[in-house]
Amino acid sequence: MTTPDRDGALADQLLRLTHRVHRIQKRHLHQADLGITPAQSRLLRTLAHFGGPPRMADLAERLEVVPRAVTTLVDGLEASGAVRRVPDPANRRVIRIELTDTGRATLHALHDARRAAAREMLAPLTDEQREALGELLDTLIDGAPLPGC
Repeated sequence: MTTPDRDGALADQLLRLTHRVHRIQKRHLHQADLGITPAQSRLLRTLAHFGGPPRMADLAERLEVVPRAVTTLVDGLEASGAVRRVPDPANRRVIRIELTDTGRATLHALHDARRAAAREMLAPLTDEQREALGELLDTLIDGAPLPGC
């Protein structure tokens, strides 16, 4: 008799959950009719967390993608007015990416869409289950083992 692969089953569940989260968030993003892709959404959220306008290379590093991918995303966001390229005041050869007022409004709408997606995902859970899930996810994110393991 073989022993069930509990870790493998959990990994499969996590992958299925990840795909479901992505599908639900993509649907809510589409319903918000913002005209941006999930990748552009991620770039906007990342851009908002910099202290000042970053270089494209900084965005690529933070997003863990090649710089060319960031150029394509910025091109699309710039065309929609969400970001703009600005010269670095200390070195005019360096271009930085700045969030515009339109970009900030888009971020607010994105936040609303993500919260709606989260409400949909978490609807079947009680408050106690949500708290337990949050603690388990924190443990997995931090990589710290649970006491007694």
